[in-house]
Parts: sequence; structure tokens; C-alpha cells
Amino acid sequence: MFSFRKTPRMPSVDEALPGRNEPLLTAKTHFVNGNPLKGPYPAGFEVALFGVGCFWGAERKFWQVPGVYVTAVGYTAGLTPNPTYEETCTGLTGHNEAVQVVYNPVEVNYEQLLALFWESHDPTQGMRQGNDVGTTYRSGLYPLTAAQMEAAVASKAAYQERLAQAGYGAITTEILPAETFYYAETYHQQYLAKNPNGYCGLGGTGVSCPIGLPAAAE
Repeated sequence: MFSFRKTPRMPSVDEALPGRNEPLLTAKTHFVNGNPLKGPYPAGFEVALFGVGCFWGAERKFWQVPGVYVTAVGYTAGLTPNPTYEETCTGLTGHNEAVQVVYNPVEVNYEQLLALFWESHDPTQGMRQGNDVGTTYRSGLYPLTAAQMEAAVASKAAYQERLAQAGYGAITTEILPAETFYYAETYHQQYLAKNPNGYCGLGGTGVSCPIGLPAAAE
């Protein structure tokens, strides 16, 4: 992604940038499928939130899944209200780059999305993903319901066993109840559809997750 000085340390409340009261301007519809980014969504559809490193490549993986209605990129699990991309890059907002996924549970379930999450990156790297270093690239799951929390914790344990068998260390993925998701600026939304040769720094471990759906091809 863009070149900014990154930090691997989370800021304290006193260090956090002040942010702003008003949300950032962003796209109204999905660049690929035309569905509304912020809703309204069809009745019965569900929402999930994932931090998988650089959100450009992560979002593309999810919008390709059959049953996913719309995706959006943004910032979550931080301290600063309505942060800009440049502010998150300082490391002083505490946010993670995240993908919000709205999906039809009749066609694809949360466990299958979890499998894609685990297989799409290396969740053992701490505050980085490949060459992308800093707190904004940490691996994170942010369940919105008790059922999602239970599934997320169980999937982490199952994937840890598979990773250990393959010689990997401990998973560093944070699993926290979902907080506010702040939509990123328009140019970040569906970035790799607008810029097909754009940067994508994601790379999985090659270890399959024992539940759900194989990782979607790019």
C-alpha cells in the first residue's frame, strides 16, 4: 500500500488522535455489483467483519464469494472517531484495516467465510502481514453476535491445530466483539476492481482450514 511510517505498537488513549464527529465521504454503491454499501440490505442477510491485512486484496477475496451481497472497506477496533486513511497510517488511531461483508446465510454461512479468512493470510505474524508492517495490518475477527463469537473462537482453535502440524507458531489473531466500523474513503472501496494491477500483499500459509469453503481464487 502507500508508503507511510508504520508502528507495531498500539497507542494509548492519551496518544490517540482526536478524529472528527462527521463520517468521511465514501461511495454509495459497490463498484463491482452496484449494491448499496451502507444498505438497506435484504431481509435476513447478515454482516461479518474481518481484518486480513491490506484491505484492498482482502475485500476482493470476499466479494468473489457466491452469496456475498456487498463488501466495503474501512477501519475498526481503534480509538479515533471517523479516522482518515492518513491518520490510521500514523498508528495513532489504533484502528485495523477491515472488510465488512454482507451475505445471504442461505448461500454462504459464517463458518465458510471464516475458512476463507484463515486461508487468505498468515495469522501468526502479529502486527504485520507480509511486507505490510504496522498495527493497521494485524489479523482480527470482530464478531457481531454471540453465535459468530462462538464460531470464531472454535475456528481459531481448529486452525491452530492444523498450523502447528505444518510447523507454524501461535496464531496472533485478535478476536474482539465488533465495534464501530468506519467506512474508508471512496478511492479505497473495491480498489482492485478499479485498479486491476494494483498492489495486493496478501499471502496465505497454504494450510487448509478444516471447516467451510476453500479460498476463492483472485
